[in-house]
Amino acid sequence: MDFVILGLPQEPAGGVAGWAAGLVDTMGGPGAGLAIALENLFPPLPSEVILPLTGFAAGQGVIGLASALFWTTLGSVVGAVVLYWIGMLFGRDRMHAIWARLPLVKGSDLERTERWFARHGTKAVLLGRMVPIFRSLISVPAGVERMSLPVFVTLTALGSLLWNSVLVMAGYWLGDRWDLVETYVGVLSKAVLVLVLVALAGYVAMRLRPRGRAQHRRVP
Repeated sequence: MDFVILGLPQEPAGGVAGWAAGLVDTMGGPGAGLAIALENLFPPLPSEVILPLTGFAAGQGVIGLASALFWTTLGSVVGAVVLYWIGMLFGRDRMHAIWARLPLVKGSDLERTERWFARHGTKAVLLGRMVPIFRSLISVPAGVERMSLPVFVTLTALGSLLWNSVLVMAGYWLGDRWDLVETYVGVLSKAVLVLVLVALAGYVAMRLRPRGRAQHRRVP
């Protein structure tokens, strides 16, 4: 098969875009799948670059659109299953042992989280695949809690197909302006990160507040 070199206006000869373009140029659809599998394992590799670039490649005839969606979704599932197995091998007992050594947390917090995951784990895995940052992280607690592997794979495949389709199709339709996707999804990623940091700061404040009041009451 003859592969076409991607003629992007930014000429991504380096960085993530250049690396992803090289994989697609060399391996076609499987290269896009490999890039997304690695993105799941190493979240700093941004899907908002890899997926639109793959869509642009499909628009240029480097790979077929159906092939792009199939291989990127398969890559998402493979990467997620690896993280699932890491969580499962890590295990619940080890998680509790490490949790017990952490400051500002209680065993009841982890138990409450486990109960929440038992009730809402399927929705968390499905919807989490479409939320930046959590796309990769959600696979680990699914493994720790030993969610049924067929259920996990099915939910991951569905959520990944939806997320991948949006970004791949955006790159396909935007053409040489595919990099606009990175801009907008990047804003969403930063917003999610800010919300996480705010929630973490609120949690720490709640943990410190009772302790400070208790010490105040002990002062004569």
